[in-house]
Amino acid sequence: MARAPTKPPTKDKIKRSTISDMKVLEIYKPQFNRIIEIYAELVFQYNTLSAEFEENGYQYEVNTDQGGAKKSPILASLETLRKDILAYSDRLCLNPKSMDALTIKKKKPGESKLQALMNKRK
Repeated sequence: MARAPTKPPTKDKIKRSTISDMKVLEIYKPQFNRIIEIYAELVFQYNTLSAEFEENGYQYEVNTDQGGAKKSPILASLETLRKDILAYSDRLCLNPKSMDALTIKKKKPGESKLQALMNKRK
């Protein structure tokens, strides 16, 4: 029995989900929205092409005019998108490797900005 193809999440849903994830991690700032927009577009394209690749039976090679075979254009696009998504997820601190390098300084409860600054200088 063939299963119905699942529709990839929309670009807007990916963006909202990314912002939500960043808020949970306490790393979201509205200034990141342009980068998040690009990241969401890349993930949307990747999901769309992955679904198409699956629908076409994972055809990873195409025949050339010279009688040989080469990597299919959709597979090459997927590989490029994977690399781009990884780079953007690093910048947005959305993967374990980038989180290791991140240090978030939280102010102590009841601590004023001046106290936090003075403690930082110690």
